[in-house]
Amino acid sequence: MGEWKEYKLGDITSKITSGGTPKSSEASYYDGNIPWLNTKEVNFNRIVKTEKCITEEGLNNSSAKWIPKGSVIIAMYGATAAKVAYSLIDLTTNQACGNLIINNDVADSQFVYYYIQSSYEELLNLACGAAQQNLSVGVISNFPIFLPPLAVQKCIAAILSSLDDKIELLHRENTTLEAMAETLFRQWFIEEAKEDWEEGQLGDVCLYVTEKIDISNVDVDTYISTENMCPNKQGVVEASSIPENVKVTKYIQDDILLSNIRPYFKKIWLADRNGACSNDVLCIRSKSEDLKYFTYYTIRQDDFFDYVMLGAKGCKMPRGDKQHIMNWSIIIPTNDVLRRFNTIVENGMAKIRNNNKQIQTLVQTRDSLIPKLMSNEIVI
Repeated sequence: MGEWKEYKLGDITSKITSGGTPKSSEASYYDGNIPWLNTKEVNFNRIVKTEKCITEEGLNNSSAKWIPKGSVIIAMYGATAAKVAYSLIDLTTNQACGNLIINNDVADSQFVYYYIQSSYEELLNLACGAAQQNLSVGVISNFPIFLPPLAVQKCIAAILSSLDDKIELLHRENTTLEAMAETLFRQWFIEEAKEDWEEGQLGDVCLYVTEKIDISNVDVDTYISTENMCPNKQGVVEASSIPENVKVTKYIQDDILLSNIRPYFKKIWLADRNGACSNDVLCIRSKSEDLKYFTYYTIRQDDFFDYVMLGAKGCKMPRGDKQHIMNWSIIIPTNDVLRRFNTIVENGMAKIRNNNKQIQTLVQTRDSLIPKLMSNEIVI
């Protein structure tokens, strides 16, 4: 359906521009309603919201600028160099983002996003710099891209974006189910806590899994490190390669994995499979089946993470102190209440586990299709 032609990214954009960062010491520049993207959020994903927002004053007093939705965003340096994202909202970005505003008369912006995603290694190889890998607007502008006719681009983009739509729908459903369970937890165990319930400590309901074993002795296909745990208690992404010749902790389904290094304390996952985790991830196991969801939602509370940070030890990369964590004061409900909560929450958690399996399958399907579609191996 038409010949594929070579272009440079600069040929198919109306503008390629970086952003800017408002002065961090000026409080009036932040917590506004203008989405502001940091490069650490650029990770082969579609952007629907940002971790931080800035104010109009912050926008006007920095190099940050509005980038329209439908733009392709490439991280130019740092740990995420050459990774790409696609914006579904109008937003602003920091200076390490290369923002491509696509000329829609020549190229489909979603096709360009998936093409750059498939070309990650080639783009990363163009990064330079001793201390960290760097790209520039000039390098990005000159990067080659092969395009089929526009109608074919739109067709390919529609196939891939439909898979991403399904993935995002399942993620949203999981978020809703988690929120429902957390609301029930807060209602039962915080707002309506009974005076006759036992006062105790976190260590009364759970324990650390402390045994370290050689990774070569573990039959595992899921390795969890702080890098592939999502921020803000959102679970995990499928990532980390399994290292060699290191000591790890073997975890099982329903163990709670908690990032134990600042500033990543708010990363937490209730394991939906067996696997292994790094030394920077704490493995916490409930002392009984009836305690697992109570323990999980107890640890998910923001005041728990504040408590962990208060007891963190170390200067450069503070770590949570295990004894301090286990000494956290809690109220322990009666066994019948715990069993009822467990039973109610279990249905939603089973749905989350099933959704995660579907997400894994869809991600694998999408990731296998991208290089085949972008190389014209599969003809549309």
